[in-house]
Amino acid sequence: MHADVETDEVYAQMTLQPLSPSKNAYLPAELGIFSKQPTNYFCKTLSASDTSTHGGFSVPRRAAEKVFPLLDYSQQPPAQELIARDLHDNERKFRHIFWGQPKRHLLTMGWSVFVSAKRLVAGNSVLFIWNEKNQLFLGIRCANRPQTVMPSSVLSSDSMHIGLLAAAGHASATYSLCIIFYNPRASPSEFVIPLTKYAKAIYHTHVSIGMCFRMLFETEESSVCRHMGTITGTGVLDPVCWANLYWRSVKVGWDESMAGERQPRVSLWEIEPLTTFPMYLDPSDLSNHGHQDYPLSMASKMMIWALILHCCGSEEMVEIEEFNL
Repeated sequence: MHADVETDEVYAQMTLQPLSPSKNAYLPAELGIFSKQPTNYFCKTLSASDTSTHGGFSVPRRAAEKVFPLLDYSQQPPAQELIARDLHDNERKFRHIFWGQPKRHLLTMGWSVFVSAKRLVAGNSVLFIWNEKNQLFLGIRCANRPQTVMPSSVLSSDSMHIGLLAAAGHASATYSLCIIFYNPRASPSEFVIPLTKYAKAIYHTHVSIGMCFRMLFETEESSVCRHMGTITGTGVLDPVCWANLYWRSVKVGWDESMAGERQPRVSLWEIEPLTTFPMYLDPSDLSNHGHQDYPLSMASKMMIWALILHCCGSEEMVEIEEFNL
């Protein structure tokens, strides 16, 4: 995991290993490593007063008592210095004080400097984590906004087109390692998903025209909401280039409130069909374009990650699970 120096946007550097036709794509489950979810943390969407250069950061009482070291309430006023490390391992010092009418937890000295340095505005979010080693960590997350290129410190648009696509072609032909950068929030669609999630969607998610579904979306305030839609058709996105892929193979129509704001195609693994009886995606919709069977072919495996690289240089950028910054 990395973070852009200028924006603190989180991204991942990933190494891909193409599989030869003789290799089994379904790796043992124990090879996967589950990330630990921190137990003591809080995330708050910043208000206008939080980002004022003349004010401080108002911390919810329960969050302050759970994440920050306990204050000595015998002092008047109760206060302490907090030292938090950001994603770049830089120390940030704040004065944590409990005061006011009514009394509340505030970060004062050092907060306005942090706001100015990170160019924070109302709607951005801030995250504090207290780990098992009694260390405090700090991160930020800007309100959701589409991106068309990777952060400048990672790759330029030209290098993505020339370098990554060339690397993808070479790796595919020689079954050699290929390194890519995976941007968490550049597109509403997931480009890298667990193999089990893909298999479950392809083999066990059954849809038909007219079926209603719901889908999760991230809002501009970094929260999550559900929206409803109806399946209007199925078929490959590009029968020439991506004939064997299920990527965005489902055509959808959204509720009127969402019309014009969401993409007209989604992938099976992105949606939750609302039905109590099995209904199947017609295999003929894909077989008409060269698809032979449901099992993931070698060509499909190559196409999946080649599409990731292809989209790194287009408006269809890559997204990752959130650190909730």
